[in-house]
Amino acid sequence: MSKRALILVEGHPRANGLLFVQAAQRLGLHPITLSADPAQYDYIAAERLEAIRVDTDDLDVLIRECSRLRDTYDIAGITSATESFYATVGKLCRHFDLPGPNPASIERCCDKFIQRQLLAEAGVPIPAFRLAADATDVEGSAAEIGLPVIVKPAVGSGSRGVRLCRNVDELAEHTIYLLSGKHVWRSSPRILIEEFVQGPQFNLEVMANEVIGIAAADYGPPHFVCRGHMYPASLTDEECKRIADVSLSCLRALGLGWGPANIELRWTKRGPVVIEVNPRLAGSPVPQLVQLAYGVDLITEHIKLVIGDEWNLRKRHSHTAAARYLIPDWDGTLDWIDGGSSAISGVAEVKFYVEPKTPIVRKGDYRDLIGYVVASSPNLAHTEAILQHAVDLIDWSITPFPTVEEQEQHVAPRVAAPAQVAPGKR
Repeated sequence: MSKRALILVEGHPRANGLLFVQAAQRLGLHPITLSADPAQYDYIAAERLEAIRVDTDDLDVLIRECSRLRDTYDIAGITSATESFYATVGKLCRHFDLPGPNPASIERCCDKFIQRQLLAEAGVPIPAFRLAADATDVEGSAAEIGLPVIVKPAVGSGSRGVRLCRNVDELAEHTIYLLSGKHVWRSSPRILIEEFVQGPQFNLEVMANEVIGIAAADYGPPHFVCRGHMYPASLTDEECKRIADVSLSCLRALGLGWGPANIELRWTKRGPVVIEVNPRLAGSPVPQLVQLAYGVDLITEHIKLVIGDEWNLRKRHSHTAAARYLIPDWDGTLDWIDGGSSAISGVAEVKFYVEPKTPIVRKGDYRDLIGYVVASSPNLAHTEAILQHAVDLIDWSITPFPTVEEQEQHVAPRVAAPAQVAPGKR
């Protein structure tokens, strides 16, 4: 009898890659990762997982590789932990007659300009927006909307290339960055200019047409790198209903409704305004937070859907769960990072992405995170106290890179900067 395999198109070095593999194994599946560079995922070698080097940007090549694998394995399903390959996954699933997302809907959703158009046509409340192809377009669009504005690539994820521009100088600076070749474009340069909508932010995790949880989220300008999540958000029943109704209307407008979605919105003077719809699961540690708060394992249930098994989204309990993300204040060489203990009652996980002697070069996106702390308890105030206590135990030290003048003068190495600390310690 052939071994049942789950095909994973690419993985993720930080987010959900390993979690997908572990969930597949718990379900009795043999995970096989198809990747242009399997070595970028440390967990593949560490867990001795099967991986095949293949051009994942070429659909025909992927079809041939999956066809070859079918000679050895019973392919139970195909999926990915990476948004940029989710439309490809949908096409593979259709080719092999497997459950999967609608690739056309995924492609429309991943183009933020098209997403905005579809949401606007459906009457979903969204920020004012314009599309620009060059600096003149950007300047004109910002003038029409009114500063401050958010400027970002029309296609992309993880806050890459996103910036709040408060004045014309910042607008010009960021436009030059996007168009000068410093930003890596996945397609021809298309820039989205949006109204800066203000108000507390909430993120939703949705499976099919069911809202699983609503989190209070903390995103720091100007690049909007996430600094923390808290489940559940402190909202009234009426506010939860309004947020859920708006979110489900997004899925209808975008032709989504199969599998996971992550929806970001802000509560403004006019109620919930949708910032972005992502046709995927949010990255780690959000799935862990949802499981701690509600007892729902989003990744496992998603894989069940992928392989055609019956899933169960029933909430098993109601706790609070929160994460704080660790972000450095400057560039340099990491001397050391220490502290934070999962042995503290209520601390579910302490994760560091970096090791001593790692160069820290901030990019203004999710790659700036050097770790996170997750805590949970039955009570919101208690969870916040546990999380703060764990964060307070974490220290790190970064020695700034030598300046050009110091390099030219061959100055002795600088003394290590005072230890930086997690955001919550200030």
